[in-house]
Amino acid sequence: MRILLVEDDAEAAAYVAKGLREAGHVVDHALDGESGLNMATSGGYDAYVIDRMLPKMDGLSLLSNRRGDGDETPALFLSALGEVDDRVSGLKAGGDDYLVKPYAFSELLARIEALGRRRASGPTEVTTRFKVGDLELDVLTRTVRRDERKIDLQPREFRLLEYLMRHAGQVVTRTMLLENVWEYHFDPQTNVIDVHISRLRAKIDKDFDKPLLKTIRGAGYRLSDTD
Repeated sequence: MRILLVEDDAEAAAYVAKGLREAGHVVDHALDGESGLNMATSGGYDAYVIDRMLPKMDGLSLLSNRRGDGDETPALFLSALGEVDDRVSGLKAGGDDYLVKPYAFSELLARIEALGRRRASGPTEVTTRFKVGDLELDVLTRTVRRDERKIDLQPREFRLLEYLMRHAGQVVTRTMLLENVWEYHFDPQTNVIDVHISRLRAKIDKDFDKPLLKTIRGAGYRLSDTD
């Protein structure tokens, strides 16, 4: 894929561009919104990766401009703004996906490549809701409910549950959680995972008849409504 990356943080952009190139993609980089718009107007890109907060022209305005000209290139927003209204405004501006900082590069790569596959195969529905038994999670509204009861989670707990629900029924290892939820590419030898799993379990399982979050001894964890 030929990807346009619009990111004013030069260090972050270099890291992302390097990873994308190592994955076999071609990357052009713009440091501000006006440059990004000019490069996007030249055409030929398979995907845009756009930071929301940019000098000269913000990311929302950049993409809105391109959509107004009929440009349907898939676009993913990167932003430290993760509230519901922020995500909704990104999607209304024409974004196809929205990833909140900080993020794991592996997730960014997977989302970009998913955009490429959707463009190749035609429009498909983006999954923003997940359900395991009577537990439901909505990515856009950042809400969690079980048996119609709202469950309040801290941001890291939400991210942990979202990852587990995306891999429902599968065994998720500690390494997978460290890399994708905490962005550690090494084991810090702490009990951070155990603490958060315990807190999450207390919120989604404690007051309900059937436990969903299971510890698989020696392997990791699995979120499932079956034994």
